[in-house]
Amino acid sequence: MRLFVSVDLDPLADALRDAQQPLADADDLRLTDPEQAHLTLSFLGEVPEARVPSVAAALRDAVAAAGVGPFDVHLGGYGVFPSPAYISVVWVGVREGNERLTRLHEAIESRLADLGFAPEDHEFTPHVTVARMDDAGGKSRVQRIVRERDPDVGRLRVEAVRLTESRLTSSGPVHETVEVVDLRE
Repeated sequence: MRLFVSVDLDPLADALRDAQQPLADADDLRLTDPEQAHLTLSFLGEVPEARVPSVAAALRDAVAAAGVGPFDVHLGGYGVFPSPAYISVVWVGVREGNERLTRLHEAIESRLADLGFAPEDHEFTPHVTVARMDDAGGKSRVQRIVRERDPDVGRLRVEAVRLTESRLTSSGPVHETVEVVDLRE
């Protein structure tokens, strides 16, 4: 199973779709499905199904250790990975809620490392992927949009994190929740 840990953003799907509109005509850019939008806290990759119970237990421990309780996030603004000169991902950022998302990420990465999962090799930047660039054809247009526009996507109450399976299909990834871990006051 291909797994990741995330915060789902279902209530903001329409606002994310609106944020994608300026990018819709850029060459060589694929928009992501706003109905499957999420903030990834940790990507595990391929995990044997027999390990899922221990991963879920580690996730519950991590959420308890982070001690963040339910909180609000505010999404807005564009960014790119890895850099404006070479764009592979266009994302919407987190304006408020970064500290708690980072605490969750760090606790999750720590507990998963105890199970032998390698921690991510880059700095954690909470974001929502809204498009992927396959080629540099539309790069100058995307650079201009990212530089000149500042979408305000909205606010969301984060009350749980999810262990999610991502199945890759010819029409794009399909996500299915494996485990929900509620944040407690």
